[in-house]
This record gives sequence, C-alpha cells and structure tokens, in this order.
Amino acid sequence: MSSAAEQEAVQRARARVRGRPDGGTDTAAGANGGRGARARQAPARTVWPGAPTPLGARFRVGPDGVAGTNFALWAGGAEAVELCLFDEDGGRGGRGGNLVETRCPLTELTHEIWHGFLPGVLPGQRYGFRVHGRWDPWTGARFNAAKLLLDPYARAVDAGEGNDYGALPPEVYGHVRDWPQQHVADTVRDDRDSAPYVPKGVVVHDDAPDDEWCDDRRPKTPWADSVIYELHVRGFTRLHPGVPEPLRGTYAGLAHPAAVDHLVRLGVTAVELLPVHQFAHEDHLLRRGLRNYWGYNSIGYFAPHAAYAASGTRGQQVGEFRRMVRALHEAGIEVILDVVYNHTAEADELGPMLSLKGIDNRGYYRLQDDPRRYADYTGCGNTLHVVQPHVLRLITDSLRYWVSEMGVDGFRFDLAAALARSFHDVDMLSPFLAVIAQDPVLRRVKLIAEPWDVGSGGYQVGAFPPLWTEWNDRYRGAVRDFWRGALPDVRDLGYRLSGSSDLYAWGGRRPYASVNFVTAHDGFTLRDLVTYERKHNEANGEGNRDGSDDNRSWNCGVEGETDDADIAALRRRQLRNLMTTLLLSTGVPMLVAGDEMGRTQRGSNNAYCQDNEVSWVDWEEREQPGWRQLFGLTARLIALRHRHPVLRRRSFFSGRAHAADGLRDLAWFTARGTEMTEADWYAPAATLGMYLSGRDIPGRDARGAAVTDDSFLAVLHTAERPVDFRLPGPPWAAAYEVLVDTSLEEQEDAPGALLAAGAAVVVEARSVLLLRAVPGDAAPGGAGAEGAGVQGAPGT
Repeated sequence: MSSAAEQEAVQRARARVRGRPDGGTDTAAGANGGRGARARQAPARTVWPGAPTPLGARFRVGPDGVAGTNFALWAGGAEAVELCLFDEDGGRGGRGGNLVETRCPLTELTHEIWHGFLPGVLPGQRYGFRVHGRWDPWTGARFNAAKLLLDPYARAVDAGEGNDYGALPPEVYGHVRDWPQQHVADTVRDDRDSAPYVPKGVVVHDDAPDDEWCDDRRPKTPWADSVIYELHVRGFTRLHPGVPEPLRGTYAGLAHPAAVDHLVRLGVTAVELLPVHQFAHEDHLLRRGLRNYWGYNSIGYFAPHAAYAASGTRGQQVGEFRRMVRALHEAGIEVILDVVYNHTAEADELGPMLSLKGIDNRGYYRLQDDPRRYADYTGCGNTLHVVQPHVLRLITDSLRYWVSEMGVDGFRFDLAAALARSFHDVDMLSPFLAVIAQDPVLRRVKLIAEPWDVGSGGYQVGAFPPLWTEWNDRYRGAVRDFWRGALPDVRDLGYRLSGSSDLYAWGGRRPYASVNFVTAHDGFTLRDLVTYERKHNEANGEGNRDGSDDNRSWNCGVEGETDDADIAALRRRQLRNLMTTLLLSTGVPMLVAGDEMGRTQRGSNNAYCQDNEVSWVDWEEREQPGWRQLFGLTARLIALRHRHPVLRRRSFFSGRAHAADGLRDLAWFTARGTEMTEADWYAPAATLGMYLSGRDIPGRDARGAAVTDDSFLAVLHTAERPVDFRLPGPPWAAAYEVLVDTSLEEQEDAPGALLAAGAAVVVEARSVLLLRAVPGDAAPGGAGAEGAGVQGAPGT
C-alpha cells in the first residue's frame, strides 16, 4: 500500500471516530506517517482479540481496511489487565486531570501476554495500563490497579506536567509513602489514582522507508579508525549562538548545521550520546529544586526522551530523532547511544511505581532472598533480572529497534557487568552476552561495555568477549598519574599507550578493544582536572559528600581559577599534554564535548543534576585565547590519526625485528637515547620515548595492498625541568621532523624543524614532543640498539 493511501486511511478513520483529539493528534500522525488502504468506519473503543506479538502498541491498517492499534503486554503474574486510553476533554476535567480516561479490558491471554486490537485508535493516542493482581510485598508481588503504568514498549512518551512538581506526588507510589511506621511503609498499598501524575505512552507509526537505514547509508567507520565524542543532547547546543533559540538543547539542535560543523571540523567519527531513552527525575532532586540532567534513570527503553524534542511530544520526537541521525550520517558521523538497561527509575521498595514494578515486580527485577527487598548491583536501588527470558527480550527488542528503525550505529552499556550476571556472579557466558553474540543485527554494530558494576566481583576490565570494546579506566588512571607525577615507574603507562595488550591480547581481541579516555561525563572535565584537586559538588545539595574523592588531578599549585598568568599557562600546557597523549595512544580515543575548548564544571565531578551553565557547553570559550589553540591542536592530532595507520593499528605490536633493517614495530627509549632495559621499566622515570614503526603494518588495505606508513617518535616528559633527550640514531632515522611541541601555545610555530638523529634535543618541562622519523640508508645495529630484545616490554 502506498504511503499516501495509508495517510488517507488514517485521516478518514480520524474523522469518523468520535471523541478523538483533533489538532495535536493530527500533527503527530503527520509526523509519523501512515500506510495502507482506505479505512472504513469501525465502532470506537471496541476491543478485538488482536495478536500477542509484537509487544507494545502497533498501529496498522488491516487488509480489510480497518485502521487501529494492537496492544500487547507481558505480565506473567497478572490476574487482569486494562488498557487505558486518554483523550482531551475540552477542559471539563476527568479522571486524568485534563484528560478523560477510557478503560478497555484486555481479555485475551497468550503465553503470559495480554493483548487486544482497538479499531479507530490512531497515532497520537495517549495510553497506559492498569494491572490487577495480588498485593503481597512479602513475596515480591506488588500489583496495584490504582496505578497507571507506562508500557515498557512505548515508542513515544508524553510526560505531561509530571516533571514540573516540586516533588513526586504521593499518588505515584504503589505504597503509602507517608505511612507513620516507615519500616513497613512499603507493605501498605496506596489506592489513590496515579493517572494525573505519570507519563503516558503515545501510539506512533513508522514512516521510515524500508531502506532508510540500509548499510550503504551508514558511515560504518571501522573500530580502529574511530574517534568518539561523548556529548549531551541538551547541553551541547543549549548555549550555541549559531543554533536558533527554539532548537537549542534538542535533537533538532544537534542536527543543525552549526552543531554538525563543529563535529566535522574537529574530525570525530562518532558521537556517543548520554542517555536519550525516556527517563524520570528522582524525588530527592525535585525536592531540592534540581533535575536529573545526565539521564541515567530510564523508564522507557523504546522512547526518545520527550524533553529533547523541539517538534512536540505526541510522537513527533520519533521523527525528530531520526532526522538528527540522518543529518549526522550525512556528515559521516556515527551515532552511539549510552543505554541504561541495568536498572530503572523505580528504585527500590520505597521508590515510585511507574511501569515494571506494577506490571510484574517479581518477573522484571532481581529480588533478594527476602523478596520484599531488591538486589542492587547498580547503586540505584534495583537491578533488572536479565536472566528472565521476557526481560532479555525487552532489552534485545529495544536494541534492535534503535538500530533497525531509528538508525543508530552502536551502544555503550552502562554498568555492563550487571547485565552479565547470570544469577549472582558475573558470567561471560551469560544469556545476555550469548544472545548478543548470535544476533544478526546486534553483533554487527558497535558494542561498548562499561565493564564494572557496584556488586561483588563486578570489576571486569579486560574480561568481556571479543565482540566487545570496553571503557578502559586503567588507561585513565595511568595517564592522569603520569602527568601529575604520581607514577612510581612507566611500565603501566607503556602498556596503556600501546593498546593495553596486557588486558586485551587474548581470544582474538584487538587494540581497539580499549576505549581510551582521560575524562568522561562522570568526573572532572579536562580543564578541571588541571584546576582542582578536590571535588566541589556543593551545588548538588548533598554537603559535597557525593562524587568520587579519587580524582588523580593536579591543580598546578592553586585550587580553582586564578589570574596568575604562569599557572594559567601551565594548566593550558597540561591540557595539551593530556590531549596529545590520548590521541597518540593505540586504541579508540574518546573525548568529552567541550574538553577541546576548555569547558569547566567549576570543580564539580558529579554534575548529574546540574541542568544549567555548570554542565552546558560554553561556546564563547572556543574563540578565547588559549582555548582556540587547544581546539586547533585537537583537530590537528585527530587529522594526524586519520592520515597515519601506524597511530590506529588493527593488531597489537609484536616487538619482533623486521628482516630488512632490524627495526621492531615498537621500541621504547630513555632520555639517554638507549632502548629501555628491564631495569628501566621498574625505575622511577619522568621521561619516556615511544617509537612507532610504520614499516609493514600487519593487515591489508581495502585493495589488498600491504600497509606502510611513516615512523614516529613521541617523547613524553613530565618533570618540572627540561631534559636533554638524545634522539635515536640510525637505523631508527636519519633525521627527525618536529610535528607537535606542546610547550608551545601556537602549534604553527612547531612543525617543519629538522633535528639530527643522534643529537640531543631539549624537551621542555612538562611537555610532549612528536617527531616524524626521516628515513635514511643506515645499516642495522647502530646507536640505539642497546637493550634490543628485552622480554616483557609493554606492547609486546
């Protein structure tokens, strides 16, 4: 059926169904399109048997021309399920505040799925469920039909005014929140209606062409070539002067040419979006006048967060998100979502009842031996029971939806170890990991694990299967410690710079299994890392008790901002050192939005609830002296990575000598110009030279030719005084060309100078010197061969 014919069917059905919303729903239907033949009139609110699959609300026009929506909900322990439809009442009031609620029992039950088809229910319809069953918290049963529940498969959510309260209303709790005996409050059922205060699902319809997200329209950047840029949809453009005011902080704002141009100029290949699933705000934040900014509090795994939509919340957010993805793809930029499948916004037994807790508490959550309590491997009150088939299906259906119908290119899994727990222990053969590995859609996209949770045995860095890459916090710690002068030796740094082979060189894994990062959303920004030694989270209202105390930062002598020109210059140099180290390291680099232009959070290392200038990117900084140069250096280093395959290797270094000239693919040098010995690796050192050979890099290019490249020498020096570094002589190079010198504010002053091989060069205090090796005809075995063949050197 043509899309035009189906649209006509939708409009005819809408005109014939009495009591339907008019203008707003028309807009939503237009945004989500329609397919099929002309619809004929059908009685409103009639419930036909429908089908148990697919789960959720799916609008369709049947072969008989009847337009309507099929609803299906898994609720294994329920005794009855009511579908609740909400329509505007012209301001006359009603059970749903300004909405009139119509309850429709779903009488069909197939394999624990309650289902029904409602003719005349069209895109834009708001809905929810009431689930009847036993209230017995002592056994984990918390059914309460007084509470309207969000469909976990809802593709759009209308949050209404629920997020504007100064605290979560008591009606949204399944228990009596203010019961005098608090130790048993969660066992006393609250029978007040929650409908006026909770988010509602919205029926949408797919208008994407069947070939919208076919592979040849995706950037498909290989892992080794990727540069990831972590950003917040709202915070990235909220203050952007080039984005029109109505679009700032939205999906449309991120798709705006002014925003995309920054990403293209920088050279990143993927954006990693902080959570965009529909999420809720915690009660304790609302009571302090704050909101959840980061979004790690999901309540709808299929729905784009409605507050990030400029076009509307009655389904329009779906199309707006797709258009954002399309705009980024057209610029060659992939879209990776940070997803939170380990827990939900319903917290523990004292938390609100919004969805899964009321649908089937025992079926969706991990419970303790005392089933009144929740097992908490996440630090957020609950943990989804991923071992259960219907929970695993919910997660994998969600993932496939975002890939196949929303166009995303990968996922970063928050607290991924919690998903890999079979029963109690983390299990790399767990159902979740096994299902992902065999799924024909999901195994082809980028999969990033945050490889830990807060439970016992949860730290799993280096342990995930070969299909996965991981956030490597060992890299973060080593690089931070080196540049603040806190490493006892440079052995760990050597491993981190060369791909972390000690963590990932097993089971067919590659260097790009390591996502290298110095900063992330969680913690100091790069600028704050060199400005503060202590966290400053007072604005969160928790007495500065929240956030990590293990910052591994150095303030360069003064806590906080200063007008001391020398300290300010040193801090900018340290920023250049950290950024250069990151972008020269083997693995996949990840930057945080704004770090390339000196974004500050004023010392906050836990800005999860700061939806304000503390967290938003300040675009005026980009043109300020010092920050303009940092942006230029960052873009230059990313371009260097893109041009030189030796900086983005697809296999680990071997340490073996090349037959033609005796040079190994990776060599390490002391300031004396000699190769590192075993003793050197364990001795205190402030200087490290890393030689990357571009000769015969393993692998082939797209046309099957051998991959060769220039060779490079990077010298990292963290001492407070300059050092004379003797450059390795032949056969390593005949001369060296200076490419980057972080001691210089303006990098245009660095490139082009030629330095003689074997000569001593001054490396300024706390700086990085990047040199290109100019080849010569010298024979193997010259100066610099001392220490060759040392076993166990990092990267080999």
